[in-house]
Amino acid sequence: MTDAPTAVQRLAVPADAPAIAELARSSVRALFPAYYDERQTASAATHIAVLDLALIEDGTYYVHEAAGEIVACGGWSRRNKLYNGTDAGADARLLDPATEPARIRAMFVRGDWTRRGLGRAILTACVDAARVEGFGTLALMATLPGVPLYQAFGFTEVEHTDLTMPDGVVLGGVAMERAVD
Repeated sequence: MTDAPTAVQRLAVPADAPAIAELARSSVRALFPAYYDERQTASAATHIAVLDLALIEDGTYYVHEAAGEIVACGGWSRRNKLYNGTDAGADARLLDPATEPARIRAMFVRGDWTRRGLGRAILTACVDAARVEGFGTLALMATLPGVPLYQAFGFTEVEHTDLTMPDGVVLGGVAMERAVD
């Protein structure tokens, strides 16, 4: 039996953008059907699985690469946007680490690479980086497939909410938070 390749974590660079975008769509198509119907999954693949290049430009987005392929990605943001699929209340301003939580953003794992600790490794890097910048809290908007990972990593539910996509499709979501330390 051959050992599976090891995934190596690194900061994403602009040249990774096409592979990240494809990974995000693939992840949604593979993982969302267990939680959402066909229409919701298709909408999420269009509106949530979109790379926000500001994450890469800010140096806050990570990828796991194995055998030359990106198999997981995710990051955090010091900017005022909670999730892709909406611009409601979002802007490019920098958050105040003393009074506002950093945001966990755009976590995706390829379907055949789930449950190998890649999401946890990305979250650990996010916590460490947010701590260095003085943030005391992290916030995120979870789609249902991500809730078990976030709960296992110490995030607690703030509220269940409906996420209305630009095409009018509604997905169930969970606002979550956790302390940096």
